[in-house]
Amino acid sequence: MKNLIKYILIVLVFAGMIGCDTLEPIDENRLTLDDVKEFPGRSEGVLLNAYTGLVSQLTFSDGATDDAVNNQLNNSFKRIANGELNAQFNPASRWNNYERVFWANRFLEILDSGEVTWAQDEVANSLFNDRLKGEALALRGLHHFYVLQAHAGKNDSGELLGVPYFKDFIEPNENFNVPRLSFQATVDAIMKDFDDALELLPTDYGVKDSKYDEIDDGIYNRVNGSQYNLRLSGRIVKALKARLALFAASPSFLNGQGNYYTIAAENAAEIIELNGGVSSLAPNGNEFYINDTNVEDPNESLWRGSLSGNTATLELRMFPPSVNGRGEINPTQNLVDAFPMNDGRPITDSDQYDPQSPYANRDPRLEKYIVVNGATFGGGTINTGFKGGIDRVDSIQQSSTTTGYYLKKLLRPDVTITSQGSSGKIHANVYFRYTELFLILAEAANEIGGPDFKVKGISALDVISEIRKRADITPDNYIGTITTKEAMRELIRNERRLELCFEGHRFWDLRRWGVSLTETARGYFFDGSNYVELPSVEERNFQSNAIYLPIPNNEIIKFSELEQNNGW
Repeated sequence: MKNLIKYILIVLVFAGMIGCDTLEPIDENRLTLDDVKEFPGRSEGVLLNAYTGLVSQLTFSDGATDDAVNNQLNNSFKRIANGELNAQFNPASRWNNYERVFWANRFLEILDSGEVTWAQDEVANSLFNDRLKGEALALRGLHHFYVLQAHAGKNDSGELLGVPYFKDFIEPNENFNVPRLSFQATVDAIMKDFDDALELLPTDYGVKDSKYDEIDDGIYNRVNGSQYNLRLSGRIVKALKARLALFAASPSFLNGQGNYYTIAAENAAEIIELNGGVSSLAPNGNEFYINDTNVEDPNESLWRGSLSGNTATLELRMFPPSVNGRGEINPTQNLVDAFPMNDGRPITDSDQYDPQSPYANRDPRLEKYIVVNGATFGGGTINTGFKGGIDRVDSIQQSSTTTGYYLKKLLRPDVTITSQGSSGKIHANVYFRYTELFLILAEAANEIGGPDFKVKGISALDVISEIRKRADITPDNYIGTITTKEAMRELIRNERRLELCFEGHRFWDLRRWGVSLTETARGYFFDGSNYVELPSVEERNFQSNAIYLPIPNNEIIKFSELEQNNGW
């Protein structure tokens, strides 16, 4: 951790932070803290560094779960799924997010100095100060949450521990050797930063909350206008509180102790209510990634990063080989089996399901998210069976699909890739979708009081019914049979698996639920006459203690106060 900090003294990397009136070179191209405070843009650049390292939707950690296999032999998630996870090799580690914590703390230190003037107008200056402080506090909480999600766990005595919580900038020669807080104390510290941020941030940029009624519209929009829409807002922070609280309340952690399910449900419900209630679920939200309009749909993208330029990077990685991709992520038969029939019944509970016509009469989301044998995608027909695609490159073999399936979700089908080049398209990396928020409300409300328990007038049954209706599961002949908390819990977990697949959730959900990490990945192959199950495409070889991931070994060696999670 100390190595991260020595570069924050301060080397600013954001273009344009050195004003054009600064003609003399600065020694070693480094800015001192006094230099930074002299210009508001430079000061804000410190905060913008804390916006880096936001956890991407595109980690494809699914390749270490029962949902997918990665066909690249050196892929790090494939390696840990095959038994290489340890305290020296952990691609899911987020210990480096502490670097962003210290950027946030450095910025808060700059704010507290009172030496930066954001605007000559006193009211505008105060508004800028409040809003920027709110962003910094929220970012500090968020980066601590990332570390907590990856490194919380039980010590050798069985005590559930969180992570160290840093509220100050620490110079390189100062003390980093601090113990981990308890798990609950860490959660509460993050909640405190989120709550303090909420006092300072507008609910939405470009829309005045009542607390700003006396502020001139021109001044307000200068400080909190829609030009800041990609920054952390009050709405986003409430969603992050809901995500944190659901994580904390989960079986592997506090297992319902405290009021965290209530915090999760109420914060999620408040935003959903603000958005128009349960009926506000975006009609096209399950295809938010398809075209230039949908990636900006505010009814599904609660928080996203900047839109990319015209790129084909994802498609080059994920398209099937016959349409010039590498086919990297191969969805499993395990996941395909989780999609119900189009009347909502699981395939194990339906007389409609035919294993020799396995994709007929299925939940329409299956076709939206996964390339199955015989599908048309990326400008070609993808045959993963016996004859395969062009020269069999799509068929099950090394460097092709290992399961009989290719990824479709998150990819732009209007991208074309040829030997002469590719036609890229705009993509968006969404940090938080409204669909996730609906699912948080459903899970938390069900755990509090069962399928019909309402939070702000919305129940788990309401949410799941709306999600399945959007998926075009009609009539839904199954959901009416769900009457117990236990049955609804399984349905919610399955809906979360389907709706959020390939977005980096499954890896963490399995751990917080405390369910098996070692379910063998299965495939399905058309041999020219029949579909044949491949019962063991890739075994999962996680240790029993892998529900709680290790703290990096080099940190344990350097800092005697840090306790490692049990078994690592």
